[in-house]
Amino acid sequence: MRELFPAKQVWGFVLSLVLTAAALLVYFFNMSRATGMTIFIVTAFIQAFVQLVVFMHARETDDSKSIFATLYYAIFIALITVFGTLLCMIWGWKY
Repeated sequence: MRELFPAKQVWGFVLSLVLTAAALLVYFFNMSRATGMTIFIVTAFIQAFVQLVVFMHARETDDSKSIFATLYYAIFIALITVFGTLLCMIWGWKY
């Protein structure tokens, strides 16, 4: 039987608000750049995971393995792009 109250979605929304507030505290507490970026990155990845699992229902379908495989592949490509750009533009790698 389906639930009448969407508790999972409400908890996901509350968790998203808490993560957003944690990221907002970086601004109000005037944290150092390294600490602020660490908090931003951690909260961003947690929030992306919450959005994927709770609101996009990634675990509720039969092909959840392919959804997560595609996600891992996309993250891998994004990291290669970011670190390749850093390697070429900032760290001075020359071919």
